[in-house]
Amino acid sequence: MSLFLSRVGSFSARFRWAVLGSWLLIFAVFIGILVAGQNSSSDEEQSSTPTTQQLLEGSTGPQLQLVFHPESGDVTAKDTAAQIHSVLVMAQRLPGVETVSDPLNAKQPYISANKTTAVATLGYGQLTDEEREANYAAALELQQNATPSLDVQLGGQLVALGAPEQGPGEGIGVILAFVVLAITFGSMLAAGVNLLLAVFGVGTGLVGVLAYGTLAPLDSNSIILAAMLGLAVGIDYSLFIISRYRTELRSGREVNETIARATGTAGTAVVFAGLTVIVALAALLIANISTITQMGMAAAFAVAVSVLIALTLLPALMGFMGLRVLSRKARKDVEAGIFITEETKPKNGFLARWVALVIKRPVVSLLGGLVLLLLVAAPMLSMKTAFNIPGGTDPESTQRTAYNLIVDEFGGIQSPLVVTAQGAKVQAQSADIEKKILEIPGVQQIMNSDVTAQGQAIRYIVAPEQGPIDQSTKDIVHELRADADAIAGVHLEISGETAMGIDQDQEMKEALIKYVVVIVAISLVLLIVLFRSLLVPLIATLGYLLSVGAAFGASTAVFQWGWLDPLIAAPQGDPMMSLLPLILVGVLFGLAMDYQVFLVSRIQEMHHKGLAPKEAIGEGFRRSAPVVAAAACIMTAVFAGFASSSFAIAASIAFGLLIGVIADAFIVRMILMPAALRLLGDAAWWMPRWLDRIVPNVDAEGHSLDRLDQLTNAENDKDSESVMI
Repeated sequence: MSLFLSRVGSFSARFRWAVLGSWLLIFAVFIGILVAGQNSSSDEEQSSTPTTQQLLEGSTGPQLQLVFHPESGDVTAKDTAAQIHSVLVMAQRLPGVETVSDPLNAKQPYISANKTTAVATLGYGQLTDEEREANYAAALELQQNATPSLDVQLGGQLVALGAPEQGPGEGIGVILAFVVLAITFGSMLAAGVNLLLAVFGVGTGLVGVLAYGTLAPLDSNSIILAAMLGLAVGIDYSLFIISRYRTELRSGREVNETIARATGTAGTAVVFAGLTVIVALAALLIANISTITQMGMAAAFAVAVSVLIALTLLPALMGFMGLRVLSRKARKDVEAGIFITEETKPKNGFLARWVALVIKRPVVSLLGGLVLLLLVAAPMLSMKTAFNIPGGTDPESTQRTAYNLIVDEFGGIQSPLVVTAQGAKVQAQSADIEKKILEIPGVQQIMNSDVTAQGQAIRYIVAPEQGPIDQSTKDIVHELRADADAIAGVHLEISGETAMGIDQDQEMKEALIKYVVVIVAISLVLLIVLFRSLLVPLIATLGYLLSVGAAFGASTAVFQWGWLDPLIAAPQGDPMMSLLPLILVGVLFGLAMDYQVFLVSRIQEMHHKGLAPKEAIGEGFRRSAPVVAAAACIMTAVFAGFASSSFAIAASIAFGLLIGVIADAFIVRMILMPAALRLLGDAAWWMPRWLDRIVPNVDAEGHSLDRLDQLTNAENDKDSESVMI
């Protein structure tokens, strides 16, 4: 493979203008498909399914609630009632409002039993996106300007909540990433090209995914994993190849030869790491959930684009840059014939001292790293997830306050369960069915019931005592389903938004377990092929699981328990979104494979060259750890920037990735792995002979290129001798 990739790199550098033009054309084609698809679908009407609450109230349009919780404590008091009616009169004048219910109406009151809370419903007609934004802003202004003593809260939402405008943190993260690259390379040009290629790669991948979305249904969440993973691996892949290119230049090789060799050696590792991630993402198909499948395929496409760019467009740009990829001092040394090889580099740097300490005290290092990771992962045991967070993602918002007030005073009437009883004589057994439902702990009331036209089914609208993500509500669903056929001749079906949310959350949990199992299997198989060892892949995979555990644990402590509330801008105190664990597992697997392949492959290379285990670890670590550390620092900076966002979903994903990268790169790969290799010695690279015979050789170390160099040098020597004769 290394020989083939070296030829790809050489071809790309030789025909660099054609390669550059081809990639720009691909991007333009994706853009064209996307624009054409959007134009063709712009006139299509979007239909929306009414919510359970809307069906109950006979409304199909969007709704808001004005929740009154006055300081006086009695909404029926004369002065308080007059103030409430004054607000309702103003509400009737709000743009888009068609109906306003009166909670104090004696015929249809919406007042809590203790008379401390009243709820009015604002009904809207069909609204455009622009009208939704404007009308919600008007309703929010009414709520904010209401008499403070009434304590009016605005429940519901007309506008789908998306990510807020980016703050300075995201920009600072990207700037820090550029600074790390500039320090690593000592060249602003090399740093800029690395970052530019990563951005172009993720941009091309996302535009391609969105272009596909104009031709087939595509879930809006599918690009989240693609964007984060595409950016992460895009930076890593270019960084590894450029670093190898710079090393080969410093050793005295010519530019074209260096491009070919860097693409053949580091490029082989890039292909292997990328293929591992792509296969793992494709494995999301086993979850059999449309959203998860689309997310995996989109991310796999983004990773594939990043790999192809690193193998073709990057060599072309390296051909343009030539020696300018080096620092000014390094360029002068090369031009003057002063070359530096890996063997002649100083060996007393910080990372050299780091690994020397680790392999000197391997047991202490191994146990210390394990204890630290397990402590960080411990909060994972109490991690809770939810498919949707009722009342919005901000616990301090007026929307959430209104939601919680209604739950506290009226129970779960905002998120009722729909229980459908089916049977030939279901009407005659309605009393038994109602008794069965009301006997279940956590059920507050049956709000409504209606019989189908055929008379063989009754639909009950059941209000739980708590909200849809409360455990007691989940227990109601589970008990109803467990006893679905308890009444003779009657079968119960449970549906509605609340039941769907519970089902989707459970499906996500089951998909996560399957996904982790598949990833572990894929990781073991592919790493066995790469390293031709049984123990190294096992340690690498266990280390990855520890990193994922640390990411889960830290995210739980911060976003569920609120440990870093003063430092994190995003809202805290809610369960994690169901998608979060899957995204963390996918992205961290991609990064972990990068760090493992590029760090340990150099250790393996030194071992195959005949160095003793201790020396091989030290020499291989010294050569590869600076690049891995730089890649991890870049990802840490980028994810730290996004973790400062006030958008809870983005912040929780970024924070989990931040902790996962730190745990995997600096603890698992730079402490646990060298310590374990030191303790295992030569046994680390053992593999049964029968397995060694059937496992293909991917030549990640570039041995075929070395042999080609030897043959070329031998032929040149023969030619020189013949000329002399």
